[in-house]
Amino acid sequence: MLPTSTVATVSVATIATGLLGYAVYFDYQRRKSADFRRELRREERRQARLEKEQAVLQNKAKSHDIHAAVDAAQEVGFPTSVNEKEQYFMEHVQQGEILAADSSQTTEAALAFYKALKVYPTPGDLISIYDKTVDKRVLDVLAEMIAYDKNLDLEGASAGMGGLEGMPLPGLD
Repeated sequence: MLPTSTVATVSVATIATGLLGYAVYFDYQRRKSADFRRELRREERRQARLEKEQAVLQNKAKSHDIHAAVDAAQEVGFPTSVNEKEQYFMEHVQQGEILAADSSQTTEAALAFYKALKVYPTPGDLISIYDKTVDKRVLDVLAEMIAYDKNLDLEGASAGMGGLEGMPLPGLD
């Protein structure tokens, strides 16, 4: 009976010899055979095409999920009173900041920021604040949500003032 260390050594040597032989054969075929090189290029293009198709399908699925989240948020509705809006805004901004810290929660974080945006009186100003403070991956999803929502008024309260657009708003300057 052979010792186990001898069997293990012979097995490892056989596997290493096989791998080295395959590497030499592959390199020889790659250098000398035009058909082999052509088949390698075809396989490479086929693989690139499959990856591109998968990326397109993933983008469509992600976009569908984003649109479904916006539709669900709109079905639930948003508060109408000033106090409810303020509390809703603060709650969802805080929730968005917490979720944005986790890269797997990008859509949920963007949805929280979107909900806060919907109740903010001047959404255009809030978007510029988001642009400075929120992570880019969350902003990209949020931008798609904003683009999908045709009812979102980005001008805010100042748009409905009739002929008073050019006048400054009262307040502390």
